[in-house]
Amino acid sequence: MTDRLLNVAEAAVLLGTWKESGERFPRRLIEERRISYVKVGRYVRIKESVVQAYIEANTVQPRRRGVALRGVAA
Repeated sequence: MTDRLLNVAEAAVLLGTWKESGERFPRRLIEERRISYVKVGRYVRIKESVVQAYIEANTVQPRRRGVALRGVAA
């Protein structure tokens, strides 16, 4: 099965940033090379699996109850 190629606006919707910043956030990720992308002619496309992997990699898990929080920044 092939991976769907998203335009920058679709990637922003998938990331949940469309309402706040439009295409700015995914374009910044591309510019800073923090997310891989595909050039199709002059257009930029992002694989859907890459966006999902970015979300997974930046998901913060909750702490267990009773774990000491000393010396840990939030």
